[in-house]
Amino acid sequence: MNILVTGASGLIGSALIPYLIDRGNSVFKLERGKIPSSGLFWDPENNIIELPYNRSFDAVIHLAGENVGDGRWTAKKKERILSSRIDGTELISKTIAALEPKPQVMLSASGIGIYSDQGNRIITEADSPGNSFLSDVCCKWEAATKPAQKAGIRVVHMRIAPVLSLKGGIIKKLLPVFKLGLGASMGPGTQYLSWIVISDLLDAIDFILYNNSIVGPVNLCAPNPVTNYQLTKSLAKVVNRPAIFNLPATVLKIMFGQMAKEEVLFSNRAIPERLIKSNFRFAYPELEKGLRYILDANI
Repeated sequence: MNILVTGASGLIGSALIPYLIDRGNSVFKLERGKIPSSGLFWDPENNIIELPYNRSFDAVIHLAGENVGDGRWTAKKKERILSSRIDGTELISKTIAALEPKPQVMLSASGIGIYSDQGNRIITEADSPGNSFLSDVCCKWEAATKPAQKAGIRVVHMRIAPVLSLKGGIIKKLLPVFKLGLGASMGPGTQYLSWIVISDLLDAIDFILYNNSIVGPVNLCAPNPVTNYQLTKSLAKVVNRPAIFNLPATVLKIMFGQMAKEEVLFSNRAIPERLIKSNFRFAYPELEKGLRYILDANI
């Protein structure tokens, strides 16, 4: 396949591109800044995009967007989180909808945060969005793909859970603290977390690319979500350190504001029902096994 990728420098994109190339695909990065020699360039804020006239694409994987876990959610930060997703998704969707030939499929990132706080209830793709800032962002993010859908392109909304990797995300932040024996559960500790090991995420993306029956929302998460307390104990176990502390919810809210509430204290017990029914097999469905793998493989 000829695959166009946005967000190539992020945690997922930087792992996905060599993965796709190793499988015989030709990958083209849609980048910002100066126009690269490839002729691929975009500036979503100013509604500018340039694609080479002599190149067609079989698939588009759209990952670009402001990092929600980087910094406190000020009013400006929240605006960047929203606009970076809506502007870029609308631009790429309208652009590929007008191409001839059109790409066969567009895999567009979204997030498990679309479901908001659901307590202990198991969540599947059939569940409705919740009511929170991230839920609203994800709904608008997914809606921005409509031009591609109307053009007959198969669009998949990848509702991605927190990714387990040493290169970024939650584990990169927690691991140094846990190695010092200062690991702590967050808030009540009973809130659920959906998660996915980076290698399983890459396999799932590849699986979806070639499975024409998969359309619309897909939860990209392991089949066994865990509580925050379970995450704390599992991570402490694999690094062979104690984790006896607790950060109360009030402290987290003072430190991180709204981000603490939606990213740490909300309970999200999502499962990947559509992947399971499509016979996708997870290499790391259990948290402790997944944590040991990323530590041993240094990925």
